[in-house]
Amino acid sequence: MNFVHRYLGQSRAETDVGATRLGFAPDTLRAPTFFTGKVARHLPFREAISALHHVVVSDLRFKPKDRTAYLAWLQANEQQLLAEALSDRDAIRAEIEALRREAGEIDLRSGAIMRPFHHARRRYFDYLYKQNFDAWIVLDPVITVHPDEIFFEAFSLDESSYGRLSCDHDTFERLGAMAYGTTNVDYSHALYDEFQKIRSYRDTELAIDPTGFEVQTTGEAAYREDKIELPDSWMRGFLQVSSAMAQPAFTVDLHPMDLHAILTRLGACRERHGPRSLRFLLEPDRPVCVVIEPWNERLTFRRSIYRGSGAEIRLWGRRRLAILARALPLAKSVRLHLLGTGLPSFAVLDFGGLRFTLGLSGWTANDWSRAGRFDLLAPRTDVDADTAARVFAALGRRHLAGAETLAADTGLARSTVEAALGGYVQAGRAMFDLDKRVYRLRELTREPLEAGALRFASEQEAKADRFLAAGLVALDPVRHADGLRWIGGTVLDDGTPLRPTVEIDADDRMVGGSCACGFFIRNRLMRGPCEHMLALRRFFHAQVEGKPMGSRA
Repeated sequence: MNFVHRYLGQSRAETDVGATRLGFAPDTLRAPTFFTGKVARHLPFREAISALHHVVVSDLRFKPKDRTAYLAWLQANEQQLLAEALSDRDAIRAEIEALRREAGEIDLRSGAIMRPFHHARRRYFDYLYKQNFDAWIVLDPVITVHPDEIFFEAFSLDESSYGRLSCDHDTFERLGAMAYGTTNVDYSHALYDEFQKIRSYRDTELAIDPTGFEVQTTGEAAYREDKIELPDSWMRGFLQVSSAMAQPAFTVDLHPMDLHAILTRLGACRERHGPRSLRFLLEPDRPVCVVIEPWNERLTFRRSIYRGSGAEIRLWGRRRLAILARALPLAKSVRLHLLGTGLPSFAVLDFGGLRFTLGLSGWTANDWSRAGRFDLLAPRTDVDADTAARVFAALGRRHLAGAETLAADTGLARSTVEAALGGYVQAGRAMFDLDKRVYRLRELTREPLEAGALRFASEQEAKADRFLAAGLVALDPVRHADGLRWIGGTVLDDGTPLRPTVEIDADDRMVGGSCACGFFIRNRLMRGPCEHMLALRRFFHAQVEGKPMGSRA
């Protein structure tokens, strides 16, 4: 998938005795979006935007040790080692010695020929890692200006971490001209160095430069055009984040020093074996307890009282939380949203008007694109194009709103509104704000994504379609308990009857279930529901609620 961004010049930062001016160059190919303001809270802004930078450059994928030098030494000495092993045979030893000298000469000539190439390659990688880190940034961050706040969004290189910095307008002493919308901004590694120069005794001005939209065609030479080819997994992951944010979660309020204690313990030791997880032991109205594995060290946080229902949740990929370390001393509160064991989690640091959200996939090697098909857990109501357009128009007028507000504006049922918004989230045109629990208008790309272009390709969905088309699904009576609907039935898979179950809450979200198939046994719901659970749910909607089975239920 190719994207083209055109910037007038580059983002810049200027620092003098009295002020720091941050000017971001927006994408001039997108609708005009601009903002100017004077930052009131300097240090929280510096630490939060620095944390966003750490997300952008984060890459914790396994990198195997470079064994090139060892293999070269082994190849150079292989003949000598073999000769020593056969030293009792004079004739063979003499022949081997001659061959060794010949091989040595060949190696010398080969080394002389390849030496310029190896040196050039080493200089290239040194340049990228040390001087031009921008070459490793996959996509420029996205900035959105809304009536209540301005927020930055970015993804990590390994696609396992998501960062969002939101700044309420109240955090700015003075606001200038602004135009609501979403745009990409030019971002460079050098800006990070300028962020570190922000001080409380110097004014800090933030500007998304509106002049980029006022230049005539004659000034086109000043434009810089970037063509970026993105893997589909990157875009899918970005869309999955909003779907995951809208899912029910266990909410844990931590004192910032409690999270700092966890990071300090992780930084003090390096585990040599598994399991490598944080095990949250959550008991209602009791202090939060965390067990750090594999040492089984139990930390009890008496300042942090858990107010939800009891649970035990294990969190992997925990070292990614170190991104928050610098910002913790300035945070007023920390809120964790834990979807479940092996599922994504979100950490929200609140600085008072400034909030930084770190979204982590289930574990580091499992990026957001593969973390779990959370769109399949969302409400699955079929919505026609005209109805969906009404909901989107209502959201466009407000820029941000909850589902109930949009239902009142449009006169539609809340379930219909949420289903329509879910479709726009998956099209990259809207997002769910975890901080304020509202949907926001956010056009991720300049042109709306084509329907199906980034459809979350799922073998399980395709199999569920085949089960329904062949009439291989039967439904048991539906049970109701504790506000949940318990759906059971039989799905005939290759002659084998399976008995999947599905739990659906009052908002029509799939919150649990089980199946005896291999996919569910291996993954549970960490990679989304299996094909048998999907088929059963869609059959239930068609038979009980009268919704077409042709819809994505």
